[in-house]
Amino acid sequence: MKFEKIKVFLVDDNALYLKTLELEFLQHSDFTIETFATGELCLQRLSEDPDVIILDYYLNSVDSNAMDGMETLDKIKKIKPNIPVVMLSVAADKIGTALEFMKHKASDYTVKNNTAFSRLQKILSSIFPRKNNGKEIALVYGNEKMPFQLSVVSC
Repeated sequence: MKFEKIKVFLVDDNALYLKTLELEFLQHSDFTIETFATGELCLQRLSEDPDVIILDYYLNSVDSNAMDGMETLDKIKKIKPNIPVVMLSVAADKIGTALEFMKHKASDYTVKNNTAFSRLQKILSSIFPRKNNGKEIALVYGNEKMPFQLSVVSC
């Protein structure tokens, strides 16, 4: 049985962090990745039906008039309520921020730090069990793709 890759939209205004996250996903997992520097750019492509969106909370360093992550989250949920959105934030370790994400219907969140990718892998494995509607997450070991399974301790 052939599986489709999971389509991930990564949205972050920090170009270096965005590229690093993209490379982590492409190096360690089997995904189709689209990257966006603003929420507006992500929303313009929402009709492409990503399987999941990873969205930064602060999105105004490229354009000070750009929507922030919460505004973008609200618009995504209004247009495509079933797309899981995982929030990234340096403030996500504060309970108030985390509760605000959940109130706005984020699927999950993680702190934007050096363990964010491991945490995102864990979150995505819970959103997409090994096989879900013909899609699966696979890690690449050498030249061989193996089903994605995590035994990561919570970050």
